Amino acid sequence: MSGHTVARGPVGASERALAPDLARGFMLLFIAIANTVWYLWAVPMNGSTAHPVPEGALDSVTQFLIVTAVDSRSYPMFAFLFGYGMVQLARRQEAAGASAREADALLRRRNLWLLAFGFAHALLLWMGDVLGAYGLAGLVLGWLFFRRRSTTILVWAGVLTWLMVMLAGVSLVGLALAPADSGEAAAFSMDTLAANIGESSLLGAAAGRLMAWPFVVVIQGLLGLVVPTVILLAYWAARQRILEEPGRHLVLLRWTAVVGIGLGWLGGIPSALAQIGVWELAATQKDMLSMPHMLTGMACGVGYVALIALVAHRLQERGRTGGVVVRALDATGRRSLSAYLAQSVLCAPVLAAWGLGLGAELTSWSMLLFAVGVWLVTVVAAHALERTGRRGPAEVLLRRLAYRRREDAPERVRASGTGTPPGSGAS
Repeated sequence: MSGHTVARGPVGASERALAPDLARGFMLLFIAIANTVWYLWAVPMNGSTAHPVPEGALDSVTQFLIVTAVDSRSYPMFAFLFGYGMVQLARRQEAAGASAREADALLRRRNLWLLAFGFAHALLLWMGDVLGAYGLAGLVLGWLFFRRRSTTILVWAGVLTWLMVMLAGVSLVGLALAPADSGEAAAFSMDTLAANIGESSLLGAAAGRLMAWPFVVVIQGLLGLVVPTVILLAYWAARQRILEEPGRHLVLLRWTAVVGIGLGWLGGIPSALAQIGVWELAATQKDMLSMPHMLTGMACGVGYVALIALVAHRLQERGRTGGVVVRALDATGRRSLSAYLAQSVLCAPVLAAWGLGLGAELTSWSMLLFAVGVWLVTVVAAHALERTGRRGPAEVLLRRLAYRRREDAPERVRASGTGTPPGSGAS
């Protein structure tokens, strides 16, 4: 095809697969739960996690469940869907007549705009932004690996996983050898990272977020190893069309769900026990649990994707994709960028010290209820947009910028069939 071929626009509603959007819609609940923990700004954090010392039995149960099943287990899942969508977006563009160079240019523009969105998100609301991390990872990994052979991609994913296994092993050895009275460096670093949430000055809080954001982007997007590894695995999975055609990969999906979630939950128990005080460790010792927690969290995140793909396959087999809950979660997943940003809009001005400061009045269990409420608001809003045939506002803006054209036609309600998932709810 000629290099002047005009690539087609964003994916239509009738082309999208159920599994990725259903996964995003549900897992946004975990994102809300994980992020709102940081808004408990009036009490110091307890070691290497953002959780404070529990104030009672309800707090202890809440923290145990969150550390075990949510912390470091939700963002790998979104990273997987992000990498998966990069492959699908490029495939769809090339099938429409675009050259590989044109498809790659579209991906670069999209990732650069995600970085810009992440900067604005951090400046205005939330220092823990992940959009910038995904944008950076997409740029670097897209340049290094996107057009490489599947075997090469799997080998590098294996190398990165092995490196994390080695680091986790070293951490566990260090934990066994560290003295019980080792220092408080971990708690100090976590408090410093989140200090802007407890800053009463609007400008001071914004400055703190901007100082923290580059470190979050680089560490989470690249140096933490989890996001690059998961994106590489997603490149391979997308080439096999695993989420579009789950019926052809049931054995793989079942094993991934059982092993991944099992490892994730078992691997989260040590950090959870240390958090609630059942296992008494010094701050530095708790910090040594971070790498094993992240490694098992990566397995858990991929396991969650596999589980929801199996659920979506079963729903489609039984013709139950039209239920209100499924449609609402699906609608939220297709507007996941808007829903993610809406969480910060609903949380930061209400909870942070520079806003209404409600975070000072809540504890872990009540903050969990607040997070669930925020997520439900975004689900209801997405479902309302779906009923009127409108895209999410953030998706419209990102697509307009990435595709360099205006989208005038409203999104149509999903027809039957499966199709192309977006990378981060913003293809």
